[in-house]
Amino acid sequence: MTTDPSVLRSLAVSAEDLLAAVEADARGGPRTVLRVTPPFSGRMRARLHVVRDETDSATLHVPPAAFLDDDAPPYPTPDETADELRSADDATYSVDRHREYHEQRLDDWRETVLDHVTDTVTPPALDRDIDVSVLGP
Repeated sequence: MTTDPSVLRSLAVSAEDLLAAVEADARGGPRTVLRVTPPFSGRMRARLHVVRDETDSATLHVPPAAFLDDDAPPYPTPDETADELRSADDATYSVDRHREYHEQRLDDWRETVLDHVTDTVTPPALDRDIDVSVLGP
């Protein structure tokens, strides 16, 4: 084990952590990443992390979008789902209907986005791809 991240060959990330990081990033809140901490070895786990200290240079902070391919569906925002519902011919807009519709769109997005996880990722500190494994559903 070492403090040199170049020994990394693969990263494992839980589906739950990846979804939470992508959602947090899409909402524009505090910077949320998948973090890998030293000591480094060939296979490591990337975990959900909200960045509070930008001066921590020992850890790897991988943006959640780096784990997704270019065809990944965008995160459905409340404004977008309200517009969709208002433009639907077969539904009348109401706050309750919008909440239900938005929740359903989020559930659909969560089920679909994991189909777009890449096989490899290039962490910011490395100039090469490493393998990705998603743990869980």
